[in-house]
Amino acid sequence: MTIIGNIASPDNTHIKYVRSLEKKRVRYRDKQYYLEGLRLVAHALLRGIRPAFVFCTEEFIQDPRGAELVAQLDQVDTPTWTVAPAVMNTISDTVTPQGILAVVPMPDPAPDLARQADLLLVLDGIRDPGNLGTILRTAQATGVQAVLLAKGCVDPYAPKVVRAGMGAHLDLPLLPAMEWADIAPLIADKQRVLADAQGEITLWEVDWRPPTALIVGGEAEGASPEAWAATQLVARLPMQGETESLNAAIATAAFLFEAQRQRQQTDQQA
Repeated sequence: MTIIGNIASPDNTHIKYVRSLEKKRVRYRDKQYYLEGLRLVAHALLRGIRPAFVFCTEEFIQDPRGAELVAQLDQVDTPTWTVAPAVMNTISDTVTPQGILAVVPMPDPAPDLARQADLLLVLDGIRDPGNLGTILRTAQATGVQAVLLAKGCVDPYAPKVVRAGMGAHLDLPLLPAMEWADIAPLIADKQRVLADAQGEITLWEVDWRPPTALIVGGEAEGASPEAWAATQLVARLPMQGETESLNAAIATAAFLFEAQRQRQQTDQQA
């Protein structure tokens, strides 16, 4: 394997650049964000994504799995540096860094994929990074084909969202920071279902088999007036006792797994 060199100072130019990617304006200016951990970096390579550059610790390379991953990075000519543990601590978004961090290109949004999707997720006002990451993982697991994020949502490429997403970013077409004027044409020819506690029907009464856009509002304020205006059906998740609502990630999971169940059942009967 080929390692360019070792970085021992947190004042190194490349290290400072990674820290700058914590800022949204830098990520979108350069169309780059970063991944941490063996699993995410390996998944990126599996998807044909070539990192711009990589940092890893000597301890990471000494592990057989780490050495194999670094060898794979060498095969695709990825500039790789070893860094001191203290330096990795300054750029890692985790309490206990996993020993490898890769700067990767941010894919261009693909409106055509959203327009053609049979199951589309529209997020409106989701501001909690952990919730958004979990929602993206659930979308990946349930066959969602694209995710639209209205302006006001937390950035899906923020480090905490990427960590919580566990690789979903690498598989899901994401269209961030969209105006509702641009969202509306992409979902106009689909069944549009809003998840809301005040829904007149339950999620089990919705027919999820036609091309559908599921709209999920924010944790605190719920869906915006623009989201309500785009909605055809409002469905709720029935709850017992005094529970008024669930967080957005749990509610979204319930809706998407029901959509998956109906769609798989239809495929099995075909």
